[in-house]
Amino acid sequence: MSRFTDKYIAAFMADLLARNPGETEFHQAVSEVLTSVAPCLEAYPHLLDSKIMERMVEPERVIIFRVPWMDDAGEIHINRGFRVQMNSAIGPYKGGIRFHPSVNLSVMKFLAFEQTFKNALTTLPMGGAKGGSDFNPRGKSDAEVMRFCQSFMTELQRHIGQDTDVPAGDIGVGGREIGYLFGQYKRLRDEFTGTLTGKGFAWGGSLLRPEATGFGVCYFAQQMLATRGESFEGKTVVVSGAGNVAQFAAAKAMRLGAKVVTLSDSDGFVFDPDGLDEEKFAYVQQLKNVARGRIKEYAAKYPTAKYYPGERPWGIKCDIALPCATQNELDAEGARKLVENGCICVTEGANMPTTPEAIAIIQGAKLLYSPGKASNAGGVATSGLEMTQNSIRQKWTSEEVDAQLHRIMTDIHEACIKYGTEEDGYVNYVKGANTAGFLKVAGAMMDQGLV
Repeated sequence: MSRFTDKYIAAFMADLLARNPGETEFHQAVSEVLTSVAPCLEAYPHLLDSKIMERMVEPERVIIFRVPWMDDAGEIHINRGFRVQMNSAIGPYKGGIRFHPSVNLSVMKFLAFEQTFKNALTTLPMGGAKGGSDFNPRGKSDAEVMRFCQSFMTELQRHIGQDTDVPAGDIGVGGREIGYLFGQYKRLRDEFTGTLTGKGFAWGGSLLRPEATGFGVCYFAQQMLATRGESFEGKTVVVSGAGNVAQFAAAKAMRLGAKVVTLSDSDGFVFDPDGLDEEKFAYVQQLKNVARGRIKEYAAKYPTAKYYPGERPWGIKCDIALPCATQNELDAEGARKLVENGCICVTEGANMPTTPEAIAIIQGAKLLYSPGKASNAGGVATSGLEMTQNSIRQKWTSEEVDAQLHRIMTDIHEACIKYGTEEDGYVNYVKGANTAGFLKVAGAMMDQGLV
């Protein structure tokens, strides 16, 4: 980088930290993007003069609200709700809703900022947003979750709509929660529109939407591996997480000929040296999606598996690592273990699961590495396809949706190659994804004037 670029990054980040104190996740997300796109700003001075990056990091709108609800014992609880509408330059706001105790303004802003570039990469007309609450659905009854969702939507419905902002699910918000949220939205607005995605198949949902993020991760990893003449066939894969993304990333990797040997949750991980098969995968789906159990129960069910409480799976020898749980789960120590054990590819399924220190180690060793904004974009892409189906009042087949998903992930990979290939031939997917997304959003913002 030039002296000008270094100076610009330092001054920009100093101002960002001063204006947004304590928002560490947001600082991290902006720093990563800024480092990638600063050379573009130097190359295109009109973007600097228009303060495009300064405008991008400032949300167009931030909504914070109270969410009161009553549990089954009659006790009143108060949670905090958020919706960060970051950027609508290329389409209506689009991004998930997360219910988790870790949710705060910093997490919401980081996710909305990342979503802006991710959505731009999909080639679909969607802006960036994110929302959620510090409510924890774990251990709550269906009736308690319903009452919370109805209270949450009572306020959120004022700020969303099919041409304004279209939320989806995220951590803690699956089919059950989307159903309750949509029902309350329909009740209050007296309209049946595609204002939320991830809906049930019988009432506007898209086929393949539950599978899309995990499948898309593997489709993207396939393209990455192909650049080095490799594939999933015969490879050992470690997956973190056991939610929707992790489940279907594991399933697709398994069906592509790999052996998936780990899954995890917030309490620890299981290592099954024999690998998943269709029977074990069905058990995991029942355990996590229906019984809402913990992953340690897998080890009790299958004696060949071992449970590691309080640990993450990065020390298990593998060829491919798929971090599919949550932000900053893969740290420098985990990255060193992956490199030492011969891992060749790290493809993110979660949003920003790898710390900056870990990314430096992985890229320094010239491993294939993709950020989530590129490799997990299949979920929001298929949400965009759901929006299209709702608008035209049609339902596409699984094969039609899968073909579109394949095309979108291929387009994203090609954009990363175009903007991320370095002089030595190494593909810096972080640089490629950030630059491609930034240029699209920046171009739209310039076209629309100072708004």
